[in-house]
Amino acid sequence: MGIPSTDVVIEISGLRVLLCAADAAPIASEGDTDDLLGTAFGEGAELIAIPAARLSPDFFRLASGLAGRITQRFVNYRLHLAVIGDISAHLALSGPLRDFVREANGGESLWFVGTIEELTERLRGAAARG
Repeated sequence: MGIPSTDVVIEISGLRVLLCAADAAPIASEGDTDDLLGTAFGEGAELIAIPAARLSPDFFRLASGLAGRITQRFVNYRLHLAVIGDISAHLALSGPLRDFVREANGGESLWFVGTIEELTERLRGAAARG
């Protein structure tokens, strides 16, 4: 399964996931997540999966604070966030970003995965652990 052309809710291991379209409006501020949050709540989604390409470059520049503000917003609403796609170019430029991604991937609120299949495997593993 690839990234869809429109937002769609899918179920993975019993979890409702809002899989966001790759070609929709870019996310450059917390306010840009309003529609996603509304859709997630309306559809009963517990996780929002956003293509990395939709995120402003500032998201990956930790000094901007954008990643922290967006992540905190999802945590406040008790929603999990997954960033899907290749972020290797961003990682190559920033040691702090590499640390942030490693720490996030060890937690439950925010994951960075390369593909939807990788997200599916993570969710299956989490479901198996209970």
